[in-house]
Amino acid sequence: MNLRKILSSAVFAAAIAISGSAYAAEEAPMTLAGAKTIDAKEAKALFDKKVKFIDVREDAAWDQGRVPGAVHLDVNGPNFTKENLTKAVAVDKEIVVYCSGVKCTRSAKAIPQAISWGYKTVYYLREGFPGWKAGGFPTE
Repeated sequence: MNLRKILSSAVFAAAIAISGSAYAAEEAPMTLAGAKTIDAKEAKALFDKKVKFIDVREDAAWDQGRVPGAVHLDVNGPNFTKENLTKAVAVDKEIVVYCSGVKCTRSAKAIPQAISWGYKTVYYLREGFPGWKAGGFPTE
């Protein structure tokens, strides 16, 4: 192999490595101001108390399974509005917000919005639906 081919291959490999890391999924924050971060076990205790779960994932993820009784309001869609959230659960009630886990930032986008709409008791299930499933909790 001549030097030109070697250099060309090395440049190509470096470009792949750089582009791959540039597109790595963003990590969800550990905490969110105004919300309490909970794990799946704590979420299950809230589920048992009939606290409303808000699923902010995209339609395709929702269609593949969800927490039973959850309300689907895609945070990036037109249905994530104050009116729709308050129809689902009153502002003075507790809510659990979840998305697709630690590599998903949809909850991190939805929770500050819900707090700005007056929700005071907001739980952040950072592990999301994958954590819920891994805990062996019910799904639909």
